Amino acid sequence: MLLLISRFQTLIITTATLLTIFSCGNGNEQDQNSAEQPQDYPVMTLKSQTANVHSDYPASLQGVKNIEIRPKVEGFIEQIFIDEGAAVKKGQLLFKIHAPQYEQEMRTAGASIKSAEAEVGSAKMQVRKVAPLVEEEIISEYELEAANFSLQNKEAMLAQAKASLANARSNLGYTTIRSPVDGVAGGIPFKTGSLVSSASLEPLTTISEISEIYAYFSFNEKQFLDFSTSFTGKNIAEKLKHLPPVSLILSNSTEYEEKGRITTVNGLINPETGSVNFRATFPNSSGLIRSGGSAIVRIHRQLPDAIQVPQKATYEMQGKRFVYVVDASGTAKSTKISILDIPSGDSFIVLDGVKAGDIIISEGVGSLKDGMKIKSPTLSNK
Repeated sequence: MLLLISRFQTLIITTATLLTIFSCGNGNEQDQNSAEQPQDYPVMTLKSQTANVHSDYPASLQGVKNIEIRPKVEGFIEQIFIDEGAAVKKGQLLFKIHAPQYEQEMRTAGASIKSAEAEVGSAKMQVRKVAPLVEEEIISEYELEAANFSLQNKEAMLAQAKASLANARSNLGYTTIRSPVDGVAGGIPFKTGSLVSSASLEPLTTISEISEIYAYFSFNEKQFLDFSTSFTGKNIAEKLKHLPPVSLILSNSTEYEEKGRITTVNGLINPETGSVNFRATFPNSSGLIRSGGSAIVRIHRQLPDAIQVPQKATYEMQGKRFVYVVDASGTAKSTKISILDIPSGDSFIVLDGVKAGDIIISEGVGSLKDGMKIKSPTLSNK
């Protein structure tokens, strides 16, 4: 009886095992068949078209003129007529320096002039007195020559006194400081009562003429060579004339409403940084941009007959960029492409690897493998 039960149990276990194996085999076969079925992927046909691209370069902003206002004489600041950041006009009064020594010098020089004028008058009288006596040979010509030399000496002293007065008047004029240009005042580190002189380390203020703004930026050596070959012209000056207007992206990421132009290129490559400095000029009639700020200069370009591929249609491997090109049989082939290192929105500009008319997979490339079959409504309609 026990032997019969044991054989019956063995038969049940064997049957269950065979059923399990058969079931797993069918499942694997179904999975394999499912994997071999072409999957749906969106595709696109590449076209040749005009592409708008741009390059961004960090820039520092400076006014057309940044003039440091420094005192030429020593004295105490008696009065400040402007505030920091104020708009000023050429000739406008900025500072008054209290320097009474120059007023005293003017008084002294004035008195010296009067004394010298009296001395000259006396010397002239002596010459007039001696001259007829010499003609009558009452006295020798030596006396007349001595009188003339004395007159010349007195006239020289008078000229020196007048020069001292002019110098004192200039020094006194330096105590009143006016703006040399139209512009905007910078910081004012000294306050009323501060002692200042021409040897002071800081200027009284800086006047920035900002009717136009200079944006200074740089190219590396490769970018400069690309620039030299990308635009028409026999020399740099002619190439600058053919450059399109450039944009300025402010520090708050907004685009400045006025366009500018690249006006100058430094003639030397900096041996330490390997860069070439450029300068773009922007109108600034509203005074929105201030000297000392920072921004981004954006240079626009149009590329005719360009091939563009969406960035999401590419993948990167070992520093190289690839797309999946679909052939007539629906097979996806991994293809290396060369791209322009200038962004074009959410697309890449292709230099080599694919051409107009090629069909590529536009999305979902992360799940693809080289040689996989795909299906697409676009392909099925071809």
